[in-house]
Amino acid sequence: MAKLSSVVKNEKKKIRGAKMRSVRVELRKIIKNPKTTPEARYEAQMKLARLPRNASDLRVRNRCLISGRPRGYLRKFQMSRLAFREYASRGLLPGVIKASW
Repeated sequence: MAKLSSVVKNEKKKIRGAKMRSVRVELRKIIKNPKTTPEARYEAQMKLARLPRNASDLRVRNRCLISGRPRGYLRKFQMSRLAFREYASRGLLPGVIKASW
């Protein structure tokens, strides 16, 4: 089980990133537009740099919904490999069967 503080911190990053997403997108459009004047582009870059770091989607870490584990994460199931194995062996994941050879 991951530290609860790490899980909570990651959830806060998700919420803040969702709030600031539209602001970041608008500033990036201004910066990437070739018709933008250099002054406006510079101003947009400064505004983007002043935004909080944790407002970026890149700062969010994929974590297991069950244990909070950050490593061995399976995107399709949103859980770690350990939780996946446990739930699959119990038959709690629909459509997942154990391979045998």
